[in-house]
Amino acid sequence: MFKTPQLSAVCNTLQEGLVLIGADGRIQAVNPAMEKLTGYTAGELIGQPCTILQCDVCEKSRREGRDHWCRLFDTRQEHRRRCRILRKDGASVPVLKNASLVMEGEQVLVAVETLTDLTELDLRDRKIEELTRRVEEAPGFHGLVGMSAPMRRLFKSIERAAGSDAPVLILGESGTGKELVAHALHALGARRDGPFIQLNCAALNESLLESELFGHVKGAFTGAVRHRQGRFEAAHGGDLFLDEIGDIPVPMQVKLLRVLETKEVERVGDNRPMPVDVRFISATNRNIPALVAEGTYREDFYYRINVLPLHVPPLRDRLEDIPLLAEHFLHTIAARSGRCAFSLDRPALEALLRHPWPGNVRELKSALEFAAIHAEAETDGRIEVCHLPATVQGQALCPPPQTAATRHADDGLSADEHAEKNALIAALQEAGGNKNAAARLLGVHRGTILNRMRKYGVDVQKSVAANAANNSTNMVKSR
Repeated sequence: MFKTPQLSAVCNTLQEGLVLIGADGRIQAVNPAMEKLTGYTAGELIGQPCTILQCDVCEKSRREGRDHWCRLFDTRQEHRRRCRILRKDGASVPVLKNASLVMEGEQVLVAVETLTDLTELDLRDRKIEELTRRVEEAPGFHGLVGMSAPMRRLFKSIERAAGSDAPVLILGESGTGKELVAHALHALGARRDGPFIQLNCAALNESLLESELFGHVKGAFTGAVRHRQGRFEAAHGGDLFLDEIGDIPVPMQVKLLRVLETKEVERVGDNRPMPVDVRFISATNRNIPALVAEGTYREDFYYRINVLPLHVPPLRDRLEDIPLLAEHFLHTIAARSGRCAFSLDRPALEALLRHPWPGNVRELKSALEFAAIHAEAETDGRIEVCHLPATVQGQALCPPPQTAATRHADDGLSADEHAEKNALIAALQEAGGNKNAAARLLGVHRGTILNRMRKYGVDVQKSVAANAANNSTNMVKSR
């Protein structure tokens, strides 16, 4: 306790955490701000070794082999030292530490430390750093990310095609980014100030597709209770983008061919032509020449829409872009979730480079979103091989981790369930069995923790005991 009422009043009004530590390394006094900062009461702290706070700077000092329990006894003073401590609930808190020794001659009476909570400042700094990095790097070309030779050729082709009003056919496998190419054409073209209207042709049957494209008048068919504007009308003065153009039926190909030739549309149920001024952009992952050869696609329509073809390369043909794409997607995921940035370790990046990516960029993005969810719970944002989907990591490369605490009741679990169970056990171990703290670590409710424990048969005592046993074993090995 503080020696006098006056001194106690002064210390208790401080907004910073204050702690007095004796020469034996045990805490002698703390103020209320220190209790709030650490989550411990004064009674729980006084008499305990200062290592109860698990300061990372002090741990580093002990690993360096210093003779004293704290580097403060060597330096005599610590000024504005940034470090992290652990609260009672297991949460890591960034703090700014100032410390000095109170001496009487050469004898140390007490060490005085003040700790300022930097949680809000640290969060703000990380957000500023993330935003700055994204602004400075600004990767990509109108949303298309890549620096490989195939992508550079595509960017030049887009710039040339954007200056023309001729129809453009974007060709590429599913998930390569054909929609982004269409948006880039609009943004770079003379119609950029006009509307950009798009429609997925494969999502509608023939009758609905006709109504969507050309519009209809009231009473044209059952359910047509009012006039409806079509996509061609809506795109007047701008660009119309039809995705999956390879999937439209032959009768609709005939109607579209007439519109492209006459630049007029007729609403369903009406016979009055209406002039439209649009630039026609389409995309497909189908092999249209093969469909023409089979007789399921009109050759004249194909030649009409294929004036300016653009080929979007598959991801397997531009593997050198994977690091840049991964960094871009991880930044986007972190910004969307309000978390700190994610990072890939070397084995995880090598796994991404080995995968054939049949789903292309869309598959890569989904894989990184999957990995980010699991890495956030286990490694504070560092993505390792085991966080990637099993189809990407390869079963032989990274088998599911098995420990004494997780080996039972694993039969029949999917890869996602394995990851969820392991994340649960890791959170419980880190929290020392405290379910509330484990819930905070995983960003879920306490009830979710209880439900998952029942689902996977996780025993808190066994998990914590297994963790303690592993720590003891590691300490023995290090000695």
